[in-house]
This record gives sequence, structure tokens and C-alpha cells, in this order.
Amino acid sequence: MKQKSLVSRRTFLKGAAATVATVSFGGTFLDFLFSGLSPAVAAENSTVELFRSACPRNCYDTCAILSTVQDGVLKKVAGDPASTYTRGRLCAKGFSYTRSVYSPDRIKYPMRQIGRGSGNWQRISWDEAYTEIAQNMLRLKREYGSTLPICLNKYSGNFDIMHYGIEGMLTSIGNTTRATGTPCWPAGIDAQTFDFGTIVCNDPEDIVNSKYLIIWGANPAWCSVHSMYFVKAAQQRGCKVVVIDPILTQTASKADLYIQIKSSTDGALALGMARYILDHNLYDGEWLAKNSKGAEEFFSYLNNNITLEWAAEKTGIPQHIIEMLAREYATTKPANIWIGYGMQRHTNGGQNVRAIDALAAITGNIGKSGGGAQYAQLETWGFKYHAMSQTKPANSGGKEDRAININNFGAEVLNAQDPPIKMLWIACRGPMTQDPETAVVKKAFEGMDLVVTADLYMTPTVEMSDIVLPVTTAFETPGVNVSYWHYWLSLNEQAIKPMYESKNDITIAMELSAKLNELEQGSCTFPTSGDLQEWVGKEFSEGIYKQFGIQDWQQLKKGPVKAKGGLIAWQDSKFKTPSGKYELWSTEAEKYGHFPLPVYVEEMQSTEKYPLRCITPHWKLSIHSQFQNLDWMAAVNNEPHIEIHPKVAAKYHIKDNDSVKMFNDIGYIMLPAKITETVSPDVVAVYETWYKNKKFNVNYTVKAIPADMGKKATGAPGIAFHDNFVAIQKV
Repeated sequence: MKQKSLVSRRTFLKGAAATVATVSFGGTFLDFLFSGLSPAVAAENSTVELFRSACPRNCYDTCAILSTVQDGVLKKVAGDPASTYTRGRLCAKGFSYTRSVYSPDRIKYPMRQIGRGSGNWQRISWDEAYTEIAQNMLRLKREYGSTLPICLNKYSGNFDIMHYGIEGMLTSIGNTTRATGTPCWPAGIDAQTFDFGTIVCNDPEDIVNSKYLIIWGANPAWCSVHSMYFVKAAQQRGCKVVVIDPILTQTASKADLYIQIKSSTDGALALGMARYILDHNLYDGEWLAKNSKGAEEFFSYLNNNITLEWAAEKTGIPQHIIEMLAREYATTKPANIWIGYGMQRHTNGGQNVRAIDALAAITGNIGKSGGGAQYAQLETWGFKYHAMSQTKPANSGGKEDRAININNFGAEVLNAQDPPIKMLWIACRGPMTQDPETAVVKKAFEGMDLVVTADLYMTPTVEMSDIVLPVTTAFETPGVNVSYWHYWLSLNEQAIKPMYESKNDITIAMELSAKLNELEQGSCTFPTSGDLQEWVGKEFSEGIYKQFGIQDWQQLKKGPVKAKGGLIAWQDSKFKTPSGKYELWSTEAEKYGHFPLPVYVEEMQSTEKYPLRCITPHWKLSIHSQFQNLDWMAAVNNEPHIEIHPKVAAKYHIKDNDSVKMFNDIGYIMLPAKITETVSPDVVAVYETWYKNKKFNVNYTVKAIPADMGKKATGAPGIAFHDNFVAIQKV
């Protein structure tokens, strides 16, 4: 069907969007946008509009989206071709957004639960919700002399910059308790902070310039699908792609070489490769002499402590493969390493990342197009954080906010004293499914005076709350997004009116502030009114404008923009370490209790009682507890399973689809078996996600064991999710 037969371009594209669409889109792409729309579009009284949207999920890709709205209804989403990273494409999760917005399972109204966990919910008005919340806040303040008994647990469910208003709202009532840190990537952030001074990666679109690419513990075919285009493009141009992973992932299946490594021994492989590079004089002495600190000490450590035989025994990789990998990596320029987040979720994860970084340094691959050690970047996040940066009331009590470790949330809440934690505000998180030691987290919830959760769906966390506040989707509110991977900036326009009685978090903060001040004047400093578009504009700084080459944020209505510089990490060799050089020897690492060099720290070992390591990767159709509850995703897969190697299955007399009990000393789960050679014989794999109406939660077996690093950059150590040792039995 031709676009002309549907509706004129002028009718379809209004305002600033019309200008850019006319320039950027050919008829073929407009035909694609129109496909699937109702024939009613042709009617003169039908209004079809195109909006710029941006995915705010915790994902590498942070996609630029075009949203088609017909008569106020979101009909279609598509990738925005104006972004050379998105290239007009979305992942399966992105395409499901229309199902998310109109899901019958959405929380439609504020509700109060009579008896926490009872399921006895009553609809209440927003005013009733605000009144109850405000009265409890003020009561706790009077009872304990401060607002420290009120705890915020918020993280990555929505990374839109506006959502930092949740922190601003809590700041506006006084000193509070904050769940600090991150479950995702802190050990790796600290590692690269010690080495480079901060985390900066090359533009992922630069992957096409790589001649040798090692994807180490990452699965972009599932978790960064747009990056796979550039991986394949590099491959077609002659780049050899190597994947190192305990699981033969979909990414590994597309590689030129797949190396199955014993989980948590990545540092041993990197150091073994470094020893080979040293022994065969394949290192870049000139780069090291000019740009690094500690090369001599690192080489001495290698000579005295590392052998290829040791590395082969430790990793389970034949020595000749390690030698080949090291030789090819060191002699092919430029060579690139993509370091995934999963491989640093160990008690030695940070040290393993430092060892991998060292490979890029000793071969002189840092600061090069097509080279580098890619982990993440926060260079494009230079917003004003206006919504977050609020002042505290003069009479709030307490000296400062109190931090507790987000990665041991349940225990830290229970152990908090003087004052105890008595109220939780949960936003952009699902601790009842995503935190370790679920039984402890549940106990912490049970001890509260009040639990408030702002969410879209009736998750297990909402089920353990007293009040739930319905929030808007990205399509019902304005905002702005950047990535921790690529270098694009995208505006998120409000495409449709908020469904039901849902509200934006900033609106909730303003209206709660009004209620608090109605009950006690001066008790909250958050503004009580304001236009959300103006809130978006207040997030922009002169630095952001300069970085992206724009003069006003509203220029983003014409399309996403890319940073104008800084696309090759450390190209100027000006590192942000204390010495200004790449630091193989880091006094900062030593200050935080680590060895100053990237040495090998022994991995956690299985025991006779719990002989199998359970790793919990991301499932391809979900992001943590998001998306899998939607009907489209459930239609593909609505059943958790445990992946077991045939040798392990034979030992326990387990066959495909047999019911298996996986357990350790803190809990157990029951789930069907999937026998597959894609997992190594020393591990079992259970994908972490939330299945609607399923009694599944792998974190009942996961202990809150800290990773080795994370405190310097994020305030708390990471968590060793993949150092979870279990036993299995057929039931």
C-alpha cells in the first residue's frame, strides 16, 4: 500500500517532526511505518502522527524510536533511521512496546493492600494515596527526629534522565536512607577506573574498523542486537571474531572461533596470553614507555608467577589455543576486546577485568580506532540532573543521607539501627525477584511500617507493598535518553495521553510535595507545580549542547544527534588516573585494598556438597524482570528451565523436561531440565527473569556474596551473582 493512498505527508507529520521526516525518510520507510494501520487512516477525520521516542531500558542499545499514533492510540513502533546505530531497527523487546502500553495487566489506579502480601487490594484516589504516604513520612520524622527511617531503593528500570526526580523527591523531604551501588557492572567500573581513570569506550560503530575482535563474556546477539550489525560488518571486511564464554551463546555461534572457558578464570587466560606476548617480544614497548605506569613491575609479575601450562590447567583451554589466541591478538592491528558485564560478577571479577585491560595496554591497542578494551562509557551523561538536585528542608534532622548496600539490601535493611528503617519507596526496581537472598528481602519488607512501590505491573515486589502507584510508560511522558554504550542523544516526546490514572514520577513528586506542605508547611522543598516539557529543558547543560553540536534541546525534535568528538577512547593518551598515564600499577587500587597490579585472584571453588556453579545470564526476550510478562514474549517462552550438560545429566539420571530440584543451603527452586552441550560441564545455567504467574525465582538460591571491586566508583562493591554453587537432583 502506497503512502499517498493512506494520507498526505503533511497530515501525517506535524510540526518539527514533519521537517525532519521529509528530509530523512523515503516513501518506502513511510510505507513500512504505515503497514498494519487501520484503513480508517484514509478517512479525512483520522489523525496520524509520528513522534520521536527513546527506549529508557537498562540495555546497551538505548534505541531511537519512531512511534506512530493514530487517533491518540499508539499503533506502531520502529527504529529511527536517523540514528546510524539503530539504523531503523528494533529488537523484539522494542517491538513489543505496543503490547506493554495497552497490556490489560497494567496497574491502572492507586491501590492500597489490606494486609501486606494478602492480595486484598482496594482502589483509592491519588489524594488518599498521597495523604497516607505523607502522614507516615511526617509521623516517622516526629518519632525518630529525622527522615532517615525512610529508604529509597531505585535503580535501572527506567534510565530516562527525568526519572532521577525520584532521588530528588526523597532529597526534598530531608536526609533519608539510600540503597547505594549497582548490581550490574561495578567491579568492572572500578577495574577500568584504576587502569584508565574512568570508563570510556570507543563508539560501537567503530567496531567495523577492527581487524581482530574478542567478545569476552558478552552476548550482543541477545543483549545488544544493533551492535551485531557492526560485528558482522567487521567480519565481512576480514576481521576475525573470537568469543570467550562458558556458554556457547548465539553470538558465539556466529564467531570465527569460540573458546569455552571455565567460569571466573578469565584473568588466568588474559595473564597467560600476556606471558606469551612478553616471551615472544610482541608487546608495544614504545607505547608502554610513553603512556603507562608499572609495565616493568607487571612483566616481572608475569615472569615470576604465570606460565602457559598453569593458564591452560586453570581455564580448561588447551595451551596451544592460548598461544594461538595471544599471537593472533598481538600481531593483528587494530585488535579490540569487548568485555561483558557477566564475567565481572565474581569474587575476582574486577581483577579479571584489569588483566584483560592489560592485554590492550601492552599491545598498544588503546586509543586506536578499531582497538581498545570496551566496557562502557558515561561521557554523554553530563546533564544538570535538575530533577535530582533538590535542596533539603532546614528542619529535616540527621547530618546526611545514610547509604546501605543495594547488593545486600535485605540484610542491610534488617540490620539498620539508630534509627531503624521503617518505610520503603521502591521505584524502577524489583528487589523481590532481582535481589539475592530473596527470603531475607521478604523478611525486610515484612518489618516495614509502610512500603510504597511505583510500577506498571503487579510484580512480586508490588505484591509485598502497601500502596502501589501507577506510572506512565515512556510513550505517555516526555524525557531524554543517552546510552552507556553508544554516543547518541535522543529526545523522548510524549506520544499519547497517560493511560488510566498513571502519572509521571516528576508529577508524583510535585503532588506529594503539595500534600506534605499542606499537612506541615515547609516539610518538602520539591516544586509543587511545573510543566514536564520545561523539566526536560532544565536537564540540559552547556556541556551537553557543545558535545552534541546543538544550541537548544528542542532541536532534538528533528531527530537524535551524535556526539561530535571523543568517539575513540583515550585517543589523546590523557588518562584520568593520578599519574595521567595508563596504570598497570595503581596506587588507587592499593588504597582500596587490592593488589596494585592486575594479578590473578583465585576463583571460588565448588564443594563436594554443592558441586555445580549456577550462572544466571540474561534471557533474550527480557531485561531483568521486564518484558517477559507480555503476551508476545510469553507466547515464545513462558517456562523457566535449567540448562544442563549431557555429562552432568547422565550422572544424575536426568532427561529432557524432567523436573529438577536445584538447591543449596539457603533455598531451592524446581524447574524442568533442558539438556544441551552449549553449557560447559562444570556449570548449570538458569536465566534470570520474572515469569508472570510462575513460582520461579532463581535468587532464592543466590547468596549476597560481594565481588572484589565496585566501592570506589559506585559506593558499594558489586555482587558475585555467578559464584552461586548448587546441587541438583531429579524429582
